[in-house]
Amino acid sequence: MTTEQVRRAYAAMADRYIALFGTSGQVHADDLAFLRRHLTGRPGPVLDLGCGPGHLTDFLRAHGADATGVDIVGEFIAHARAAHPAGRYLLGSMADLPVADRRVAGILAWGSVIHLPPPDLDRVLAEFRRVAAPGATVVLGIFVGDEVAAFDHKVVTAYRWPVDAFAERLARAGFTEVERLHRPGDAGRRPHAAVAAVAAG
Repeated sequence: MTTEQVRRAYAAMADRYIALFGTSGQVHADDLAFLRRHLTGRPGPVLDLGCGPGHLTDFLRAHGADATGVDIVGEFIAHARAAHPAGRYLLGSMADLPVADRRVAGILAWGSVIHLPPPDLDRVLAEFRRVAAPGATVVLGIFVGDEVAAFDHKVVTAYRWPVDAFAERLARAGFTEVERLHRPGDAGRRPHAAVAAVAAG
């Protein structure tokens, strides 16, 4: 699965995705509380990587974070700029961030690393670590399973992870887990987890 394949798949159904998921009101209250707890109330820039329609970037900004959304899908960035004109939204890839080393206070990757084949995850987490200042917090949302495995996501192939295995990848990249949130699946949603971790000094 390449970045270009993911970009094209989301671009092809951007309007439908925005209608289904494009506001913070469509995000579970527990998830929003988790984001607010770990990514607001701190000085320094916060990046929302794979920001999609920009709703979580806007949520973080509304709660005082200096948040910028970044996405590879031009249609999402155009929507985010129109829907949230006070925000900052940039076209770009989480694998190659136009940010100096150790400058970022927080990173959100909410469901945006799920399309990375497992061999590519470490490289992207290393990029997160490069830009993260000492003590910066990263929050990642993932799909959960008993083993690392691909599945047929509605947009394009994605991967589920055991949370412990994912946390080990974060530790390998230089992040220490501080909290996790797990929600079992139901009739409409797959099991998912959020992991918050802090960059070592």
